[in-house]
Formats: sequence, structure tokens, C-alpha cells
Amino acid sequence: MKNGNFYSLKLYGGIIMNEIINEIYEEVKRRCMLPSNAYGIGAWDHHIKLVYQIAIEISQEYGADPNIVAIAALLHDIASVTDKSYTEEHHIIGAHIAEELLTNYQISKSDIELIKKCILNHRGSRLVKKTTPEEICLADADAMAHFYSVPSLLRMVYVEKNMSIDEGAEFVYNKLQRSYNKLSDKGKEIILPHYQASRILLLKK
Repeated sequence: MKNGNFYSLKLYGGIIMNEIINEIYEEVKRRCMLPSNAYGIGAWDHHIKLVYQIAIEISQEYGADPNIVAIAALLHDIASVTDKSYTEEHHIIGAHIAEELLTNYQISKSDIELIKKCILNHRGSRLVKKTTPEEICLADADAMAHFYSVPSLLRMVYVEKNMSIDEGAEFVYNKLQRSYNKLSDKGKEIILPHYQASRILLLKK
């Protein structure tokens, strides 16, 4: 997928929304490439970019604005890649960083507030009621991304955690199971084939 060509052309002060999204895309990627990003470029290649792509792809099914979810997806982990110490509260700090970045553009205040709300409520581990299609779309895309980054999860368990083959496979499957359980009903329906395949692949069941 390529950043740019998906969106309705929405104008803010004469600036095409695609151009805004492309600039944010490049800014987040730049931050991910900085030596100060403790998570490395993998945070971009194997998570943020995936969440961005998935969120756009599923936005129509959720009745969500693709422009809103594209920006929210790009910025949902901006705090963590900016400073590792922000990770625990990255949803809160990320919303503040997003507001600072987005005020540089002529985006409506209501759209900025919705993007912030998506970032604030994207974490599956925080059981916050989501009231908009955009919030649900981003939270689901964040969880779904794990099913498309199994190789990076396997690297984590075998290289970083030095687990045995069976321990690592079970660890990754359990993580995917938790991600699946956090999804909305619509998200579960979309990702079910991947979830079932992961059980066969990892647990041979």
C-alpha cells in the first residue's frame, strides 16, 4: 500500500487532506528512524504502518471517516517512539502530541478532537467505552496488526526472550488470543480466519 491515494479529497484552507496525511506519515516515520526511538524502525515497519494500512482498509466497513482514522493510526503510538518513558501513558501523551502537530494545519477543531479521542481510547488494555466508529476502527486495527506481524513476534520470543520453540509458539499464540478477545464483534469477524490459522500454525491444533 502507498500513503496518499486512498482518501476523499477534503480541503482545509486550500490544503488537500492527502497532503496533510502524507506529511504526518513522513514525520512519524522520521521519528521512528531516530536513534532516540528505543523501539527501533520495527515500530514503524511492523506496527504503526500496519495499523495505518488496516485502519484505512476497514474504515468503510465501520462507517468511519478514512481521513480521521488514517491520521489517528499514524499518531496512535507517537508518544512511545518519541520517548520510551512515555509508553505507560502513551495514549494520553500521544493525544497531546497529536494536538500540537495538527494545530500546524488548518484542520477543524472538531476533527482534531476526534483524532485525539481515537488515540486516547485505542488501547485494548484500557476498557474505555468507544462512542464513535473512528475509535472502534482504530482500536480494532491496533489489535489486528499483531496478526500481520507474526514474524516480528516470533523474533521477539526466540531472539530477545530466548524461549524454547514450544514456549515461544505458545507465548505468541496467547498474545494473539488476547488481541482477538479485545476486538469488537465486527473486528472478530474480519480477523477470524487469521486467528484460526494462527492456532494451526503455532499450536498445531
